[in-house]
Amino acid sequence: MIGILGGTFNPVHYGHLRAALEVKTIFDLAEVRLIPCATPPHRNQPEASALMRSQMLTLAVNNQPDLIVDTRELHRAGASYMVDTLRSLREDFPKQPLLLFIGTDAFNHLTHWHRWQHLFDYAHVVVMTRPGSVVQKIDAFFNARLVHDKQELAQINTGKLFFQAVTLLDISATAIRHMFAEKQNPGFLLPDAVIEYVQQNRLYQIR
Repeated sequence: MIGILGGTFNPVHYGHLRAALEVKTIFDLAEVRLIPCATPPHRNQPEASALMRSQMLTLAVNNQPDLIVDTRELHRAGASYMVDTLRSLREDFPKQPLLLFIGTDAFNHLTHWHRWQHLFDYAHVVVMTRPGSVVQKIDAFFNARLVHDKQELAQINTGKLFFQAVTLLDISATAIRHMFAEKQNPGFLLPDAVIEYVQQNRLYQIR
């Protein structure tokens, strides 16, 4: 099975990386593909370019061979819709179960995603939960796909919904950007190599 974790990664931090490493172990994944969003459809364009965000991500996972930076969205014009990314991944991995990992907040807004029902045509959806997170009421569409044994995800390639508790670190990329802007030290919130990259390229500075 292959894991998929998308995001702006603006910048990537230990919250992202810990979640990726943990789900890889929990689900015994062959790899987790970290996919930086080139053009987010539901938010402003990040201060750092898509190329810079992918470069920071590459620096962050340099010593983790099972965490793969997948830049396919950088090479596709227009808004970066996850359904298009999953369709592309399904073409590359036709016989592998694909697990799309999203947080609780993302799941609660999933019905606002572009062609969201079709996500399940290409992958399973795994919602990463933590203590205190609130999941909105699951309707009939989601309930019909819900499974309670993660082994079922390995038995079919697509179409299932699963909830998994993980250690989600309470680290905010917004707060990190603010720290850089205020020339504060963001150490131990993200890899040193990423901090050095941000400083060298003068990212997230007040203009």
